[in-house]
Amino acid sequence: MTVPTLLSYIEIETQPNPDATVIWLHGLGDDGYGWSSAVSALGLPTAARIRFLFPHAPMMAVTINQGYRMRAWYDVVGSDLSTRADLDGMRASQENIEALLRHEAGRGIAPSRTVLAGFSQGGAVALYAGLRHPERLAGIVALSTYLMGTETLEQEASAANRQTPIFMAHGTDDPVVLPQWGEVSRDALRARHYEVDWRTYPMPHSATEQELRDVGAFLARVLPVFATETAEQKQG
Repeated sequence: MTVPTLLSYIEIETQPNPDATVIWLHGLGDDGYGWSSAVSALGLPTAARIRFLFPHAPMMAVTINQGYRMRAWYDVVGSDLSTRADLDGMRASQENIEALLRHEAGRGIAPSRTVLAGFSQGGAVALYAGLRHPERLAGIVALSTYLMGTETLEQEASAANRQTPIFMAHGTDDPVVLPQWGEVSRDALRARHYEVDWRTYPMPHSATEQELRDVGAFLARVLPVFATETAEQKQG
């Protein structure tokens, strides 16, 4: 298998010497800059040392948008949940996420201190890749999105991530990714005994301040702050 070229990304560190990573994937037509401003709205503990990566999806032609080229994690073919899946594109994005996870491991961040997060298309990739990653992740955040590859999940799911906490949220007025798509996805995960923290907010295909604070609380729970050794402790 060809090793994918590492995606370019925006990097934000909440404190020096991070001990955890959040890889946050944007939606269709956006880029890594789109969600990078959300970090300050999460309300994370001031001592949290988290590195946020906001990768840019590749440019590709998107069928549902008349073949217009834009940043996308996979092609979108149809307008409903059953026909929109481009699983070949999804698997290519899965490989890109695996490359980022290896990159972070090389920088000293274990998968158990890593969260995959995403919005819309990016959330679908976070779920797909996270549930199949062979090592335990700290958590998965899936915002305004849906589950792809349900029919193969039983065969492909990683045993290591069967107990990984999942935060899913959706707008009750979302006209792009319909609320029922999120509900069906939530139910499919719970039927397979995944731990899903499900939230809804009165919003369209977007985010609210409350949602971001709730995401921040989830991150603080699954990426607890570790005490940093002082100079005196190191000398002792």
